[in-house]
Amino acid sequence: MKPRDLLYTARDVLRDMLRFDAAADAVLSRLFRAKPQLGKTDRQILADTVYQVLRHLRLFQTLAATDESIGGAMELRLAILGWSGNAQSLHAALSPEQLDWRKRLLAQDAMALPEAVRWSLPEWLAAALQANYGAEYPALAQAMLRPAPLDLRVNVQKARREAVLDVFARLNLPAQPTPYSPWGVRLEGKPALQDLTVFREGWVEVQDEGSQLLAVLLAPRRGEMVVDFCAGAGGKTLALGAMMRSTGRLYAFDVADYRLAKLKPRLLRSGLSNVYPVAIAHERDERVKRLAGKVDRVLVDAPCSGLGTLRRNPDMKWRQKPEDIAELTTKQASILQSAATLLKPGGRLVYATCSVLPEENSGIVNAFLTAHPDFERVPADTVLRQQGVDGEGLVTQGDLQLLPNRHATDGFYAAVLQRRPTSSDRGEADATLSD
Repeated sequence: MKPRDLLYTARDVLRDMLRFDAAADAVLSRLFRAKPQLGKTDRQILADTVYQVLRHLRLFQTLAATDESIGGAMELRLAILGWSGNAQSLHAALSPEQLDWRKRLLAQDAMALPEAVRWSLPEWLAAALQANYGAEYPALAQAMLRPAPLDLRVNVQKARREAVLDVFARLNLPAQPTPYSPWGVRLEGKPALQDLTVFREGWVEVQDEGSQLLAVLLAPRRGEMVVDFCAGAGGKTLALGAMMRSTGRLYAFDVADYRLAKLKPRLLRSGLSNVYPVAIAHERDERVKRLAGKVDRVLVDAPCSGLGTLRRNPDMKWRQKPEDIAELTTKQASILQSAATLLKPGGRLVYATCSVLPEENSGIVNAFLTAHPDFERVPADTVLRQQGVDGEGLVTQGDLQLLPNRHATDGFYAAVLQRRPTSSDRGEADATLSD
């Protein structure tokens, strides 16, 4: 597609996307299906442009409103400001007047603008981050504006990290081991993973380093019964299964069939044989109750605001509202309550979110511990050390707290909880699920 036509396609995509009635990646997927003639480069420019606009939306809207000399819809002016093609495509896409307008606006001193505008945050979220992170707020807000790197998890069932790094080196793809996860690899750029043998053969899976550390905290052992309570597309499920060396039973629960369906091809690539996907109606489903008191370890990666993933999903800050957070915390408390019933005495539960808001994180865990004296908090740094991970700088008040400005990961929170052992330990009861 000609760069000029691509610019107006970006305008049309933004017109659809800025209604915020669907996730940004879903809007793009719908466009790409509707326009199969778009080449790989065209798709990349479109995706990079609209995501650049979403990251800087409030700033770009403010700048565009100050100078309407080029005319056109706001979405067109936003696409001009966010254009992410190379210099050649930029000059081919924009008229001389548009180029001059873009250069003039982007040269303005953003430091003169209010912080929430400069860092493109809604007022409620800017206030929440400032209240919770204090002097760290500016660094956190700026880090959230930067695109995330591409992190991979090496499947230890099939390969060692050193072998994967050697493959990338031979392919001239710059890669390095992640600093915290023992299985993580960080790639530069955006290679087409689906074209690489290491991906097709299941040696690696896409997974942020922070997400990988949740599996480290749960630390499942061979032969155990483990439940991934909110499995989604199964990224963490696969990490757990690899730690278990494909032994025992690993249930992947989720309320959405379509999410579990995405696990199937990944599971096939992984080579794991101990994973059992189970669609449940809700957290109190009969299939959950059948495992009560019989499970060794439970991971609860709870549905959350996703505000720790703004580097990848910048639309989340515009789609979420304060009332949504209040609704989510009620759901999170209910899910944690139900998931905790699965544990046998002495069992471990990890409660996690990809949120940076305490009300979704420590607030949920502290309320749960107050109401359930048969559970106790296990210091996350202790667990990390036991698993050979240096937890220095990763733990706040006993819980894992990852932030993009500190750790170059998504924003993640995780608390390790243990059900206190009792004298009437029910032993290693086995259980299976029937349809």
